[in-house]
Amino acid sequence: MNRLIEKLVMAALMAACLTVNAEETKPAEPKPDNTKVNERDRAPGAVTADQQGQSKTDVELTARIRKAVFDDKSISHTAHNVKIITNNGSVLLRGPVKSEAEKTSVNQKAVEIAGEKNVKNELEIAP
Repeated sequence: MNRLIEKLVMAALMAACLTVNAEETKPAEPKPDNTKVNERDRAPGAVTADQQGQSKTDVELTARIRKAVFDDKSISHTAHNVKIITNNGSVLLRGPVKSEAEKTSVNQKAVEIAGEKNVKNELEIAP
């Protein structure tokens, strides 16, 4: 019985060593560099997510646009995560998308919900 326990302990230790070794040999993923975007957001007068209006109308408008964007499975994860900031009924779209088609698609959804004159599109096509 002791021999069986010794073998099980040894097998567990070897498995743990292999797991640690595998983790150490994985190539490091590059960290995203959004320094320039963060600098842009610090510029005087830059609109950021913390300026989202808190009125019921603004919150609901943002939620409806966010849902429409998120429900579109033809656009990228990047486009699903654009900033949608509504304040006093005016909607600002900011952030990266992967193509002109995605930029147009996200903008159209916002315009359909908030009206063309109420949407400002500052979406950028990511390199």
